[in-house]
Amino acid sequence: MVLSESDKANVKLVWSKVGSHLEDYGSETLDRLFTVYPQTKTYFPHFDLHHDSAQIRTHGKKVLSAVGEAVSHIDDIATALSKLSDLHAQTLRVDPVNFKLLNHSFLVVVGIHHPTVLTPEVHVSLDKFLSSVADVLTSKYR
Repeated sequence: MVLSESDKANVKLVWSKVGSHLEDYGSETLDRLFTVYPQTKTYFPHFDLHHDSAQIRTHGKKVLSAVGEAVSHIDDIATALSKLSDLHAQTLRVDPVNFKLLNHSFLVVVGIHHPTVLTPEVHVSLDKFLSSVADVLTSKYR
């Protein structure tokens, strides 16, 4: 998916608000993901999946840090996330649909915390960006 210059600016605007809250927003995103889509819990049998657990907070921060890496390399997301793509495709074997569910959960979290930033135009840009990230993470499944 091709991101326009406007899309890139919108994504960077959102990230300027999100970047200092990676652990909180990441934890909230995973908590929402596991609550709304309980089938996604199957990939985390070794985690304490209770709200605000240390493992959820740590992994949530890790997830959003990877998204931040994609934001930092928005013109070459594939290279930035290549190792993560390998990990998810070859080792973890995460069902690709879960990335879309995660993206949706993150969009909701952004909307809750920054409703004035998440205008319809910004929402579209962020959705396109997150879809691009998901495409990269699933590219090595093929």
